[in-house]
Order: sequence, then C-alpha cells, then structure tokens
Amino acid sequence: MSKEEIRKYGLELGADVVGFAAAGDYKSPRTPELSTILPSVKSLVVLGYREVDGSLDSPNPRTSMTERLGVMGLMQRNNYRMARWLEDRFRAKAAAAAPSYPLNMGPPHFGVVADVSLRHAAVAAGLGVFGRHNLVINPRFGTRVLFTAILTGMALPSDPPVTDELCNDCGLCVEGCPAKALETEGRTEDMKCLRVSQPYGIGSAIGFFRKMAGATPEEQKAMFMDPRFLNLYQASFIGFQYECFRCMAVCPACL
Repeated sequence: MSKEEIRKYGLELGADVVGFAAAGDYKSPRTPELSTILPSVKSLVVLGYREVDGSLDSPNPRTSMTERLGVMGLMQRNNYRMARWLEDRFRAKAAAAAPSYPLNMGPPHFGVVADVSLRHAAVAAGLGVFGRHNLVINPRFGTRVLFTAILTGMALPSDPPVTDELCNDCGLCVEGCPAKALETEGRTEDMKCLRVSQPYGIGSAIGFFRKMAGATPEEQKAMFMDPRFLNLYQASFIGFQYECFRCMAVCPACL
C-alpha cells in the first residue's frame, strides 16, 4: 500500500515515527487553510524526530541548542527528499511545511503563527495527544519529539488517533516554566514564552539598537563589546536561538 511504502521511506530517511492525516482531519484554529499552501492538497505526511535526552537535559543551553539545530537540519533535508520522492514515485504534487523558520513576519501574527501547525498535524496523523503544556505527547517518545510535515495531492486516509490519556496533569510543566507562560490551561502565552526562550530574538535586538542609537560614541564603542550585543550577533546567523527547553525536559510522560 502507498502509506506503508511512504512510512518505510520516511523511517529510512531517519524519522522515528511517520503518520498520515487526511487534509479534512487537520484542525488548527489559527493557521491558514492548507489549500493556500498547496491548492491540490489532500493529505499530510507527518514525520517525528526524537530529541537526544542528554542534550535536552543539559544545563548548558548551547548544548541543547546544538542538538536542536541538528534535528532541524535533518528535518529540512528530509522534507526536501520526501517531497521530491513523493512527486517522482506517485506523480502527485508535494510541498514541505517549514519545521521552524521561515515564518510569516507580517501582521497580525508577526512570526508567532506558522503556515502549518505541526502540533495539530501530528495529532491528526495519530502520532500523539496534547498535554497540559500544549505540546504533543507521543506514545513512544513522550514530549521529546519534534514534528514536520509534507503536504501532498495524494488521497491518504488518516491513521487512527491516539486515544490514551498520556498526560497525567502533574503540573510539572506549569511549575517549571520560568516565563509563567502556561498559567491558563489550554493556552501558551506566546510573548511571555518568547522573552525567556529566545532572549536574543527580534524584540531584544530592537531594544538594544534603540539604546545604541541614543548613546554617545564612547558608549556605543563599549556596547559593541557587551555580551548582549555579541549574543544578538550570534543569533542573527543561527536563527531562532532557544535558551529554554524546560516544558519538554520536565515532562515525565512516557519516560
């Protein structure tokens, strides 16, 4: 069958789990219609990649981020290979969803809402359920898994949904969130999360350069050696540089 052939190829590429969702079963309240990305879309192929436990648990944020960059690089490479293979093998158009950036930086969302919600795609593809932290809990890897997706014109039925209650509502994610972004059940307060998880993001950059614009030449010279500027510079070519992985690291589900 097509699904099992595709699943086998995805696992051979290096994905840890592969699932399928019919386009009509993908329900995301904030993202645009899938047809605005691929007009002929009929289904999604969703691939999941486990996080490396030691890196995720490391108190050194650079170690955790190095692992995240590795996962993202593998996902981007495999998205291209899977989309190309689907078109060559089945003669159906395919388009990969971004695993992270690029994002739509225009209003009203300014980079906070992706074109495809990979969390909702994973749930629709039978790869997990939402936990109290609003992340997907996979039956095998718990919260320590990242998802990506390829939209395709092939008509593929959804895999059976996960029906087990994988979240025990222990509250460790809420208590462990340094940004206090999970206080309201069912909602992650994006800006609170971003201020802590991405301290060298666009907001920090705007604030730093505004301050620099009003500084004296001597003050500006000193600011160029400020660790904050050096971290902003590094983030400018790394991309979205995360400093916090606590909601994933403290979740005990399936461990």
